[in-house]
Amino acid sequence: MSPELSRLSVNQETVRQLSLPELAESCAKAGVGQVGLWRAPVRGYGIERAGKLMKDAGLTVTSLCRGGFLTATGPAERARALEDNRAAVDEAAGVGTDTLVLVSGGLPPGDKDLYGARERIADALAELAPYAGERGVRLAIEPLHPMFASDRCVVSTLSQALDLAERFPAEQVGVVVDAYHIWWDDQVPAQIARAGAGGRIHSFQLADWITPLPAGVLVGRGQLGDGSVDFRSLRRHVEATGFDGPIEVEIFNEDLWARDGAEVVAEVAARYLEHAC
Repeated sequence: MSPELSRLSVNQETVRQLSLPELAESCAKAGVGQVGLWRAPVRGYGIERAGKLMKDAGLTVTSLCRGGFLTATGPAERARALEDNRAAVDEAAGVGTDTLVLVSGGLPPGDKDLYGARERIADALAELAPYAGERGVRLAIEPLHPMFASDRCVVSTLSQALDLAERFPAEQVGVVVDAYHIWWDDQVPAQIARAGAGGRIHSFQLADWITPLPAGVLVGRGQLGDGSVDFRSLRRHVEATGFDGPIEVEIFNEDLWARDGAEVVAEVAARYLEHAC
């Protein structure tokens, strides 16, 4: 592995067309030593088996995605969400990563109270954070772009994510700095510094912002260099805090999924060197 690629992690969803063995093989060929995994394919393959596969291939698992969706109001729905998140923590530990990414959840049907929804997230974290800490897993709150606030994530900025995370020990709850979701926010440099000072940058992710957005905006992320995000600037701010962890490329894009997966992994590595180093 070249020194320049030593911190690159390829998130599984970037090449969802690849099986776990194919992902491991493609990363090895491209000189990539780290991967971020997703729960559904990991469970389908077998949690312990997936962890062993990555370890045997010389790959470090940098994160597992995703937990969260903690904004429900009904007792039964909240209990199910907590149960699922405890399972996600166990799966993260089982596959060999210390970071579980949380997408917090949108507004329940008929609910318009963003502040109340965020407080329900805090209530859930109060139960989940100690559970995760006992298993050596950090919960990483990922703020999503405001266009997802209604249906996927009422946490839209790093400031909001940190307001939640800072209620708990840093070794239990931190944040995801995802370029795709926060690149537009002029408060980001100050909030990255705040997160770094508290030891709460648990994941740093890259994907580009391209327009026009597709009809299914969830799959509108672009390959590095195809859009508007200044990755080098964001990386400078993150590394100024002392963060020297993995840099994970997570792209949801149907055009990439339609291509040869090994080719996409190699392209991600090349684009990372060109635009993020």
